[in-house]
Amino acid sequence: MKFTVLGSGSTGNSVLICTEKTKILVDAGLSAKETLRRLAVVGMDFKDLDAVLITHEHGDHAGGLRVLLNTVGCNVYMSGETKNAYLRDTRSQNNEAAKRAEKIKNRTVEIESSKNFCIGDIDFEPFSVPHDAVDNFGFVAKNGGVRIATLMDLGCFTTLIKEKLRGCDGIIIESNHSRDMLKTCPIYTWELKQRILSRTGHLSNEDLSDWLTDDFDGSARHIVLAHLSQRANEPHLARLTAQTALQMRSPLFKVETQITISYHREPTDWIEF
Repeated sequence: MKFTVLGSGSTGNSVLICTEKTKILVDAGLSAKETLRRLAVVGMDFKDLDAVLITHEHGDHAGGLRVLLNTVGCNVYMSGETKNAYLRDTRSQNNEAAKRAEKIKNRTVEIESSKNFCIGDIDFEPFSVPHDAVDNFGFVAKNGGVRIATLMDLGCFTTLIKEKLRGCDGIIIESNHSRDMLKTCPIYTWELKQRILSRTGHLSNEDLSDWLTDDFDGSARHIVLAHLSQRANEPHLARLTAQTALQMRSPLFKVETQITISYHREPTDWIEF
């Protein structure tokens, strides 16, 4: 099994997870044009996609889906709650809701955010994640004994999340902002800052650092930091905070985990197991 983060940030998020037999696009927050370009960059033919999996309805995770379905022929997997929220997006213009309904008609496979499912030869173990969406979930994707966890939007760690991340070989996880940078950001309103900092908002560098030091079991060989804010974070700071946290672990629990940064403009290199 292998994966690449095609792009991640406030402007759009998408991950590609593959085995030899199954190719799955997780979220479609990039524009259709960019998604197709980046698939080509990583050597993937869009015709080979077996599914698009949508974790929640927010625009930076599902905003490019409708136009993308004009090109790709696979089905879309999403929960019933997420589908309903995606279709009643009243912020969009030009009768977007009706266009979305027509495009996903007969192409949706309904899943449950708390019930295991499979796509091809990849088994998915979804779990609830605290975020201000109707039914947001993270998941562990499993094949041949390899476990890859993906959770890009979460406001805090829960006991369930900590448990699900144990024994994973690779983890894609949010490191959205530096608390100090967010609090002093002149562009964000106070209300937006409060939303981001809340338990249903976004995970900070410091939150991730605490988990890496105190609760990370050390199994993952690769951790990819995702959804970095372009205004309230800095890639080198996010990486340094995570790496320092790993170094601060007890000498009895040292790890050799590699930290990788994902970017909003270009895909990461493939990470293969």
